[in-house]
Amino acid sequence: MRRDPLDFLARLARDHGDVAHFRMAGLDLWLLADPEQIRDVLVTRQRQFVKSRALDRAKLLLGEGLLTSAGEHHLRQRRLAQPAFHRQRIAGYAVAMVDAGVGIRERWRAGETLDVAHEMMRVTLEIAGRTLFTSDVTGEAEEIGGALTDAMELFDIAVLPIAPIFMKLPLPRAIRFRRARARLDETIYRLIAERRVSGEDRGDLLSMLMLARDDEGDGTGMTDLQLRDEALTIFLAGHETTANALTWTWWLLANHPDAEARLHAEIDAVLGTRLPSSDDLPALPWTRMVLAESMRLYPPAWIIGRRTLEDYEAGGWPIATDSILLMSPWVTHRDERWWPDPERFDPNRWTTNAQESRPRFAYFPFGGGTRQCIGEQFAWMEGILLLATIAQRWRLRATTETRAEPHPLITLRARGVRLKLERR
Repeated sequence: MRRDPLDFLARLARDHGDVAHFRMAGLDLWLLADPEQIRDVLVTRQRQFVKSRALDRAKLLLGEGLLTSAGEHHLRQRRLAQPAFHRQRIAGYAVAMVDAGVGIRERWRAGETLDVAHEMMRVTLEIAGRTLFTSDVTGEAEEIGGALTDAMELFDIAVLPIAPIFMKLPLPRAIRFRRARARLDETIYRLIAERRVSGEDRGDLLSMLMLARDDEGDGTGMTDLQLRDEALTIFLAGHETTANALTWTWWLLANHPDAEARLHAEIDAVLGTRLPSSDDLPALPWTRMVLAESMRLYPPAWIIGRRTLEDYEAGGWPIATDSILLMSPWVTHRDERWWPDPERFDPNRWTTNAQESRPRFAYFPFGGGTRQCIGEQFAWMEGILLLATIAQRWRLRATTETRAEPHPLITLRARGVRLKLERR
C-alpha cells in the first residue's frame, strides 16, 4: 500500500496548521494548506515561483510540454495549444467519448467482477487516442498502459539530485524507464509522421497543434519534438487523471446506494433510452456533483509544487529563496473549516449556495493560475458523459475482493477496486 505520503501530509497539516516545514533530501519544504495562501502562490504572485524539482524531473518523460515547461516557452506553448481546447472544439469530442462508453458497456457481462481501474484506463485511453490522433490505439492499450505505469513508478526518486544520472545507468529500474519512454515515443512519433506525410486536417487535437501558429510571437508552429512533448503530455494527462477520477467515483457510488439511485433517476429522466450528448451536460447536475465530490476526496493531482525564486512569507513564516512549497488538494479538500465531516461522501456539498460559501481554493483539483490544467473542461465533459453512458446500463457492486487503496504516483491511482457488474 502506497498511502504513506498522503498520511504524512495529513499529519503535518493536523499538527502544524496552515504552514508546516520539513526537510527531505537536503531541501527545505513547506506545506501550505490555507486556500488564501494557495491562491497567493498559484495566482496572485505566481511569477515569484517556478515548478518544483519533481515536476522538473518529469521532463525525463514529458520533455518540455505544458506540464513541465516554464517561462516564455510555457506561455508560447499554451498560446499554441489553447485553440485545441476551445469550448466549441471540445464539444465536438463528445461523440468519441460516448462511443467509447458504449463500447465498454457492451463488452461487460452481468455477474463479472472487474478491475475497475484497468477498465477505466482502457476506455479513457481509447478516447485520448481518438480525440488526440483520430486513431484507435486500443490494440496497443496494454503495452502503452504498462509503459506509462513503469515510467510513473520511477518518479519516487525524481526529487533526488542524482535522478538524471541514475536514469542513464545500466540498472534494472533505469533500464525499465528508458524502455517505457521509448515505447511511448514509438507510438507518438509514428502518429506525427503519418500526419506530416498525409498533410490532412482531421479536426483532432494533433491537427490543431500542427496547424497552430504563434501570431503573438515569431509566427512559427511546433517542431516534431515540441509536438511529441505536448502530445505525450496530453496523452498522459488526458486519460490517466480522468480514469483515476472515474475509478474512485464508481467505488464511492457502490458504497453509497442513495447517491447512486439519485444518479440513475437523473440519467433516466434526462436521457430515457437514448445516448447522452454534450447538449445534455447542463441537465445532469447531480452527475456532475457526484464527480466533483469524488475528486474532492480523491483528487487525481494530489500534490502541486513550486520553488521560490526569492524570499517569501506565508502565515508569518519567512521562507528562503529556493525552498519548495507544496500544496496538496488531498489535505485542503479535507479541511474541516470548509468541509464539515470531511471524510463523508456528500455530493450535496456542490449546490450553488454551498460552493459560494467556501473560498475559491478550498477546492483545486485542476490547479490554478496560468498553469491551471488546460484540459479541465475536456475532463469534466468526459467524466460526466462516461458516467451517464455506463450507468444507463450497469450498477457496480462492492465484493469481498474490494479494497480501494490509494496509490500516489504522479497521480492518485486506485488499487483493489474490484466491483461486480449488475445489469440495471
